[in-house]
Formats: sequence, C-alpha cells, structure tokens
Amino acid sequence: MAYKPYKKDFDYSYTLGVFPTVELLQRRSPAVNIVYIHSSALDNQGVRKIISMCEQAGIPCEIQDKMVQKLSTKDNCYAVGIFSKYEETLDCGAPHLVLANPSDMGNLGTIIRTMLGFGIRDLGIIRPAADVFDPKVVRGSMGALFSVRIQHFDTFDAYRKTYDRDIYTFMLDGEVTLDEVSIRRHPYTLVFGNESAGLSDEYKQVGTSIVIPHSNLIDSLNLSVAVGIALYRLSRDRRP
Repeated sequence: MAYKPYKKDFDYSYTLGVFPTVELLQRRSPAVNIVYIHSSALDNQGVRKIISMCEQAGIPCEIQDKMVQKLSTKDNCYAVGIFSKYEETLDCGAPHLVLANPSDMGNLGTIIRTMLGFGIRDLGIIRPAADVFDPKVVRGSMGALFSVRIQHFDTFDAYRKTYDRDIYTFMLDGEVTLDEVSIRRHPYTLVFGNESAGLSDEYKQVGTSIVIPHSNLIDSLNLSVAVGIALYRLSRDRRP
C-alpha cells in the first residue's frame, strides 16, 4: 500500500520518531500495519529495539528512507509506525477525563501524556474536536496515546447517558475552588471546555462546577496547564 501524508479521513495514522513508535509496538501491536526505518539510524539503540520488536511480533519492518522523508516533516525522524485507527469504550469503574470540543492538537497531545502521568487512562472527547490520531497529537503525547482508552461522543448528553457518575466541571465562574474539593466517591468524571470558549453555561446544571483560582493578571489558564493542575491536586484524593 502506498501511504500518503496524513489526512483526517484516512483509516490509518502513524507515529513519527523512535520513542512513540516503541510505545505503539508495546501497547498496540495488533493495530500496527508496517514500520519504516531510515537507513542513517540503523546503529541507534531505539531503532534496533524497534526492529527486534517487529521481528518478534511478525510485523513488517522496512528500511525506506524515501517513505520516512515523505511522511515526516522533520529531518531527525528515523522511524515511522503505520497503524490502523481504533475506537474503544471507557472503563465504567475508572475515573474519566472529558474534553468538550478541544481544538488545539498540541494541547491534546500534552493532556493525554499528563493524564496518563497521573493515572487517568480514560478519555472522552465531545465532537467537534481536534483529531486525536493526527501525527502531531501522537507525537505530542510521546506515545502515551497508546496507553489511553478514547471514546468519542457527538454530545455531552450522549456521554452522560452512557456513563452514570459524579460530574465535576471546570469553569471560570465555578461554584467551589479546586482547593475546596475532595472527591471521595468513585467513579467520577472531570470535564474541561475548549481553549477559546471553555464550557458553556449549560454545564453549570451538571454536577459540581470548579474554578482554579489564579491572579487577575491573566484571563485564564492554558487548557493543558489547567488539566495538569487539576489532575495533580485531585490525584492526592486517590492516594491511600
């Protein structure tokens, strides 16, 4: 198959770089179609690991400089892993993070990496949204994408009908501050809006709304920063 530079309507995507390709092979090997290696990196330890993993899993691995250069926009990309897109259901018993209409691919990749770092493995995404399988998101997550369950929904109501749990929404005019919240009941869901508009007022009718206090020198926090602060704070409630 002649793979082309990524477009959202493709049924496949790819990793760009050694580390995310290793993560892909470790976490999602059944989804991998083929791996391409650049000849200049055959002595690279990570590349040798990729070749070995492909041999063990029976995954095609080819030295194809032109294909690597065709799919990557960076000169220092030495491995490309082509994989089929997939969709999963979330774990009903685990905490969820829900992003309503995220639009920035860089933020999305960072959030996926951050949530995994704080032990959250289930991500709901409300459409319209940035493409979670775009190679920029995959690379931004440093391969953490492959350790997270992701499910898309057309509306937040569709998510709520699927998963019955306590809801905590993050809003600039939330009713309680993050420091005042202590989550003891499980499972639960944390909900964040998009980068430009946040959550609409209708979310005030859902669960408990939370504000992360900050100085009046800024209008708001970057979405990925806000998610990281919230996950760090609330992860303390999950510790024994």
